[in-house]
Amino acid sequence: MTLNFTKMNGAGNDFVVIDNRNLDKSLTKEQIARLCDRHRGVGADGLLAVEPAENGADVRFRYYNADGGEAEMCGNGARCFGRYTARLLGDDLTSLTFETIAGTLRAELIGNEVRIDMSDPIDLEMEAPVESVGPVHNLNTGVPHAVVFVDDLENCDIVKNGAGIRYHDHYAPNGTNANFVGVLAPDHLSVRTYERGVEGETLACGTGITACALIHHLQTGVSSPIKIDVRGGETLSIGFEPGPDRTFTNVTLTGPADFVFDGVITI
Repeated sequence: MTLNFTKMNGAGNDFVVIDNRNLDKSLTKEQIARLCDRHRGVGADGLLAVEPAENGADVRFRYYNADGGEAEMCGNGARCFGRYTARLLGDDLTSLTFETIAGTLRAELIGNEVRIDMSDPIDLEMEAPVESVGPVHNLNTGVPHAVVFVDDLENCDIVKNGAGIRYHDHYAPNGTNANFVGVLAPDHLSVRTYERGVEGETLACGTGITACALIHHLQTGVSSPIKIDVRGGETLSIGFEPGPDRTFTNVTLTGPADFVFDGVITI
């Protein structure tokens, strides 16, 4: 199969993006993993596919991790997906909606940045019974995330500690993503993430930094928005409205979504 694709990145979290609105591309898990392989393929943290909507949105969002397994949601991927889809549908498009496994989301295009209206978070668990380098808190912001605040983020072993959380029995059978957080200022965090499916540290994780910001609010009461520095070097912004009983609504993720190149590959 000859496949046309676009390479994109959102704050260093990179993706292979394809137009599958005709549903004429059926990739196996192994083919997706090969495309994402950084030595034998295009190289990416995951694959995004634009497909026809089924429930009234503009399009459907499909996301596959680098191992080829499908995931519910990806925040940085959603921003790239929004900008890519806007290019497909018309350069004058300023907003669009798309269906994900985690619910229908809205993307607003603001220059080279994209703001995503995230789904309301679920499954909050503070101080889970999981041993790590600090107390572990859990929140699902489209996909499950564990959040650990540390004193020395730079020297934290992200792969070792992240894998220890990701594969812990508490999260069986599907595992979780693991985020490690340093506090730079009351409204400014630095986050490093071990991503499930990539099985290593990535340069950014949109749903992960969202979980970190919301957990930080619960611990400190700091108001929205919260700025987040990611490993890729960019600073993103998380907006939210706190609700009763430690709930949140109107959660947003704002940050860059950049085109890298277009290409064709035989798989």
